[in-house]
Amino acid sequence: MPPSVNAISFRALIFSCVLTLATWPGHAQTAIDDVHIPSRAMDVARAGPNNAGSIPGVRLRPAEVLRASVDLVLVPVSITDDLHRPVVGLAQANFQLFENKKPQAIKHFSTEDTPVSVGIILDSSGSMRDKMDRARDAVSQFCAAGNPQDEFFLITFSDEPRIASDFTTSPDNLTNELIYANPKGRTALLDAIHMGIRKLRQARYGRKALLVISDGGDNHSHYTEREVKSEIRESDVMIYAMGTYDRWVSTQEELLGPELLRDVTELTGGQAFTLTSPSEMAAAARNIGTQLRHQYVLAYRPQSAVRDGKWHKLTVKLKLPKNLPFFHVAARSGYYAGTE
Repeated sequence: MPPSVNAISFRALIFSCVLTLATWPGHAQTAIDDVHIPSRAMDVARAGPNNAGSIPGVRLRPAEVLRASVDLVLVPVSITDDLHRPVVGLAQANFQLFENKKPQAIKHFSTEDTPVSVGIILDSSGSMRDKMDRARDAVSQFCAAGNPQDEFFLITFSDEPRIASDFTTSPDNLTNELIYANPKGRTALLDAIHMGIRKLRQARYGRKALLVISDGGDNHSHYTEREVKSEIRESDVMIYAMGTYDRWVSTQEELLGPELLRDVTELTGGQAFTLTSPSEMAAAARNIGTQLRHQYVLAYRPQSAVRDGKWHKLTVKLKLPKNLPFFHVAARSGYYAGTE
């Protein structure tokens, strides 16, 4: 959760970082906790429901807001710095939201740490044989960084995906299942993502995410990349990924593995981490779990609520003083409007 409000302007920027260390490609060891930005604007955002631009009669819980009106569009947003640390403490006034390049009025703004339904998609193909211990530790670190009320399920995949553990609030159920994992076979990555999206239709919470852990591209799926990307666009699932790739690859599919994971995550506002060593898995997983806990949630009613079934492009921008460092904005790229 963001820190308590201090009556300090943006020009008195305070970075408060807890030194949890991780190694990232291109960087030395860096803190992966959060960057705090207290500001006078937060006083306005927290002064009360009316001043915060909330919706009368609707409690400020993102999952409930989305279901309260079919005309509302929910946009989770992650803000990070160059070291992948979540940036917290921003206010509603710091965000601009556009649909098809047209500005939209933000009707609801929340920074609540609400629970998430998460599917973990873990590669158990033959190439993961020497990486499973690291992968199990990564799953444990990811779950530990989450909200205690989060629910998880686990899908492992090689020649085909399978549900290794159904929805649970106990991360130990997932890690215990991985003790018996026997990596073998090829890599049906797209089929596993397809299964994960379908499984999230049974989720308890409105916020949904997938974490994909793999060391190669797809070489054995029945679903095509185009089909899975289309399904991703139609879902409200945020996808994160961690890829650990061998230095030498023997197939075109393996060569395209990083690009595939980057493409599917960017569609949702998530992020793909390309790791140089399996030893980086645990820190990367914990970082992703921390990002999910520090999201901003914007909700708006489109100015032209057209039920045309078409793709509506979304863009989120920040309004910040020029003296602040550059921050990365990640949000879903759009949505398909419903039909009558």
